[in-house]
Amino acid sequence: MPHSTRRPATEALAPGAPRILLVTASLDRHARELRAAFEARGAWVETTGLADVGFDTEARHGVRFPGLGETLPDAVCVRTMDGGSFEAVTRRLSLLHALGRLGVHVTNDARAIENCVDKAMTSFLLARAGLPSPRSWTVESRKQAEAIVQAENHALVLKPLFGAQGKGLKLIGSVDDLPPHDEIAGGVYYLQRFVGHSLAGRWSDYRLLVSGGRVVAAMRREAACWITNIKQGAAAHAVKPDAELENLAVAACDAVGGDFCGVDLLRDADGRAHVIEVNSMPAWTGLKKASGLDIAAIRAGHVLDAVAKRRAANQVPSETALT
Repeated sequence: MPHSTRRPATEALAPGAPRILLVTASLDRHARELRAAFEARGAWVETTGLADVGFDTEARHGVRFPGLGETLPDAVCVRTMDGGSFEAVTRRLSLLHALGRLGVHVTNDARAIENCVDKAMTSFLLARAGLPSPRSWTVESRKQAEAIVQAENHALVLKPLFGAQGKGLKLIGSVDDLPPHDEIAGGVYYLQRFVGHSLAGRWSDYRLLVSGGRVVAAMRREAACWITNIKQGAAAHAVKPDAELENLAVAACDAVGGDFCGVDLLRDADGRAHVIEVNSMPAWTGLKKASGLDIAAIRAGHVLDAVAKRRAANQVPSETALT
């Protein structure tokens, strides 16, 4: 829903303080942690949903922001985006594209978000990058989906093309397990080969968080069900560093063009690692608990470091850069 929080217009901004536009669908705990982390490092933070940001072709830069007017932020940090109609979501992504073209540091940028929110594109890019990832198919007719299930003769996972937090997943063992076409979100069948396995009745996989080109936190998720998302009740456990998984996570983040991604991986019954999904707007409740790290502070630090590098590279006085 539309919202915006800002400091009073009369409040003085410290000389050189970076202006951060924190985009979030709601002021949840993660957004509040991010805002506090940015402000702890001296940044000025405007928190808003993209529904509140508008195009205006007669504005100085073609866009207007609540609390900023025609002034461009130094960086846009995307926590979450509102859902909505196709037109509304397209407009919001277009705003992120426009900000990138204006030279604003946008993280994650529109292209990375598009690449991750669409699981078909994620799988395509992972395969193109040569990364080990379960074979997947995306079709629009039940007849095509049935043919895939019959030919595969192997368990598959049916997932919403646009989905997160383990919602709407269904294990497909035969054609009879496929839901009716009118129950398929958007009429699109996204099927991924199932490579999970249980050990003593427990299922597990890994979530690695990539930020600034490296893995900054990791956890093993464990559940009594094959769906191992924290939101679905899985437990988070600390893990020792694993160079293979870390290298795959960084490569997966690069493949989708992201710089802050939650990468889901698992090892099959033979110990082979697979990249399952890449999330461009990851939550970190489990990661924070398992690692003991302040994820929001890490995220804010990397964004502000990128702002500082851009300023240094452009050799533009900070006050000028903010207008």
